[in-house]
Amino acid sequence: MENLVLYHVAERIATITINRPEKRNALNPQLVSELTAAFIQASEDDLVKVVILNAKGSSFSAGADLDYLQQLQHNTFEENVADSNNLKKLFTTIYYLPKVVIAQVEGHAIAGGCGLATICDIVFATPESNFGYTEVKIGFVPAIVSCFLKQKVSETIAKEILLTGKTFSAEQAQQYNLINFVTNPTEIHQKVKEFALSLCSESSGNSLMITKQLINQTNNPLLEKSLETAVQINARIRESEDFKKGIASFLKKEKINW
Repeated sequence: MENLVLYHVAERIATITINRPEKRNALNPQLVSELTAAFIQASEDDLVKVVILNAKGSSFSAGADLDYLQQLQHNTFEENVADSNNLKKLFTTIYYLPKVVIAQVEGHAIAGGCGLATICDIVFATPESNFGYTEVKIGFVPAIVSCFLKQKVSETIAKEILLTGKTFSAEQAQQYNLINFVTNPTEIHQKVKEFALSLCSESSGNSLMITKQLINQTNNPLLEKSLETAVQINARIRESEDFKKGIASFLKKEKINW
């Protein structure tokens, strides 16, 4: 079975690449597990000072895999809690990683894919990139990532983008404070590398780690409690009739009349 995540280290930079371009890098349990393992590897790798997360193909990540969504309809509550905890583990691994994580977003970053970008410390995107938390359109909620989103954008913006489920441009994402830089596609690879190399050569690794911890720990001291609640909400909504209706219509590519 082909690895869904590639891991490469050079010049003290670990590059973690989502390698599922034929599925628009959609998330499924295997990909979530491999991403978590790759970030743990980077965390423990003494040769690594900075991490870059990118993806092969035309999308950064288009959200949840269709087969995975279909399976969710048949999971027990306990299975959904376990599955939600796996996503929580991935997001918290990135969030608490003792090294700076830079997202290089090219193409769509939708739903769970947008969540991945949101969790990263620094985000570069191309003008053609689109973002969005579209979960409400299929009877779902972006429960876990909402705990992190509110620390990046205002409550007003969080409510707007989560309640409407709209997609928005990289320029708009930058105005929302969701991402840091919008860079031309011909330059993004080099710009991201230059940014990572500058952190490696100009900043103390220990200071980077402590500064990231300082920001994270003082920004939301109740984060762990919020995440526990989000996991339960994530599992509960999967048992709702709206979720089952939304997923069924989505899989059949039928317009949903809510």
